[in-house]
Amino acid sequence: MGPSVRVEPVVKADAYGHGAVPVARALEAAGADGLSVATADEAFELRDGGVGLPILVLYPVPPEHVPALALAGVAVTEAGGEATERVLEAAERAVGRGGPPLDVELEVETGLGRGGALAEEVPAVAVRIRAAPGVRLTGLWTHLAAATDAAGSRAQDARFARALAPLVETVAQGPDAVRRHLAGSGGVLGADVGAWDAIRPGLATYGLVPDALEPPEATAAAAAALRPVLALYARPVRVADLPAGHGVSYGPSFVTRRPSRIATLPVGYGDGWSRAYSDRSGALVRGRRVPLVGRVAMDAVMADVTDLPEPVTFDTEFVLLGVQGDERITAHDLAVIGGTISYEVMTSLSRRMPRVYHAAGSPIEVRTLGGGRSEWRASSSGTATSATSRSTPS
Repeated sequence: MGPSVRVEPVVKADAYGHGAVPVARALEAAGADGLSVATADEAFELRDGGVGLPILVLYPVPPEHVPALALAGVAVTEAGGEATERVLEAAERAVGRGGPPLDVELEVETGLGRGGALAEEVPAVAVRIRAAPGVRLTGLWTHLAAATDAAGSRAQDARFARALAPLVETVAQGPDAVRRHLAGSGGVLGADVGAWDAIRPGLATYGLVPDALEPPEATAAAAAALRPVLALYARPVRVADLPAGHGVSYGPSFVTRRPSRIATLPVGYGDGWSRAYSDRSGALVRGRRVPLVGRVAMDAVMADVTDLPEPVTFDTEFVLLGVQGDERITAHDLAVIGGTISYEVMTSLSRRMPRVYHAAGSPIEVRTLGGGRSEWRASSSGTATSATSRSTPS
């Protein structure tokens, strides 16, 4: 996007299921200019985790959070009207008590129909925010409704430019300039909109191309070079030989037609492995694809490993999302099965599945349900170890 464009990745929804604090720390170390989240709680989580980058909350916040957000140096999004007036009043009271000013960014409605000030309202709302005691107008932004629609994206970009035109002095260049931003992953890879002053990559940050987006020649190589950050692994908690005619899981929706070896994996819809995948998805084991059979339970899913030439043991690694050998299961594959999009597949991965983080090929940290951070330690055998209550998925 060019060296002068700020890169401010989106880490809302637990960093799209990847783990907000560890991901944010990695992005900060890599030189990100800022971060975006959806809620005040997500911003506080990052600050509590030691993340010092500028943070923008993309959705309206309750006014009672204003003093704490200002103190944490977190910017909020406003669009005018009663909700904004309440936030401005809360900021004025907080400054009157000795608190720091609140940074506010103004969202502009250009076609998404979800939030923001209408184009004709933007100048007046900007003036109101700038005039409010204890508030600084630090940004102006909008969001694409359909990044896959090139013409529609260009039209939104043009509406954004027209809405900002009366504010030319407000967005003057310099250290105190008001930043303008529009493009997320789709806008960046679609190459149909301007870079403005900053971009907000979301899904692409995690190595995924937005669903249905066909990058043009200008960005095709960059899109093809993306690699998913996350893979989902599990080891069996049970391997059983079942006779023909035996049901598997609830219903049962699957009944063995022959003597079958069934491996139970400790991943279910309570972990974000959707019930919609029942009898329609698979796993990779020893470089081969095996079917997942029966209804997905809250805490388990079953793999039919009958046709594997070697027996499955409790140490056998299964890949439910990722690459093994020449086989691959992607978030897009699961989205097609579940009738949804990659975004939902990733953000549905629940916090109770341990996240294991790697650097330079070595595991360095594990995040468990309790939210604590456990450092990996080398055992006497030289292997990395970590104890969790439900440690097989990662």
